[in-house]
Amino acid sequence: MLRLVENHSLPRTAAFFDLDKTVIAKSSTLTFSKSFYQGGLINRRAVLRTAYAQFVFLAGDADHDQIERMREYLSALCRGWNVQQVREIVAETLHDIIDPIIYDEAASLIEEHHTAGRDVVIVSTSGSEVVEPIGELLGADRVVATRMVVGEDGCYTGEVEYYAYGPTKAEAIRELAKSEGYDLSRCYAYSDSATDLPMLESVGHPHAVNPDRALRREAVSRGWPILDFHRPVRLKQRLPRLSVPPRPALVAAAAIGAAAATAGLVWYASRRRSVSA
Repeated sequence: MLRLVENHSLPRTAAFFDLDKTVIAKSSTLTFSKSFYQGGLINRRAVLRTAYAQFVFLAGDADHDQIERMREYLSALCRGWNVQQVREIVAETLHDIIDPIIYDEAASLIEEHHTAGRDVVIVSTSGSEVVEPIGELLGADRVVATRMVVGEDGCYTGEVEYYAYGPTKAEAIRELAKSEGYDLSRCYAYSDSATDLPMLESVGHPHAVNPDRALRREAVSRGWPILDFHRPVRLKQRLPRLSVPPRPALVAAAAIGAAAATAGLVWYASRRRSVSA
């Protein structure tokens, strides 16, 4: 049980949440594939391929070669997409697509951390144009996400500017700790994947949420709490006030700024570069 009141005479603290399969039940980026299709960004074949990618993601079955091939495909797929169009598609479909797949347990934790006076930070390998609106929906204070390079024409080049994955997530957290005055030994972190071990190791209170086999093994050996989130629910149904951020969502971090859209599509490269069982 979380402490309900933070002692404000002590250094500030935060709770860092991975997004996919930790706060929401699916891949934040792949879930938008139908909307991107309806917006003319991808064709039917791409929709089917991303549907398959979503299945592999949920099943946790991808091997390294599959992941690399999918990463290259998805990175190339968003080349030439107009940034503003992607933002508009995400904004228009966010509530219909993301709201129903937010874990009730995660929403409750976010509320508890805010009540305790802690900042809430979403740290995701998905792209910033997808993650930032989700962070705002959840009432997060900050977001760390992957960014894609944007050309002078306002379109994605297909290159990655900043990749929020593995050790890079931990580096971003340390940068935030310096800029915001967080005491990491008193901070919390939540993730489902062994690829986030560096992030979990950065804080004093790591938690494994719906962990993959490798992370479950680590959590058991280190005595970390293991949480089971399994109740997706619309925020308005469980707690209407969470649908509006309880404070301004400062969607940013010292190590990352705003930027690219569907860069989140490159999440696939890293999400399952797993430690073999």
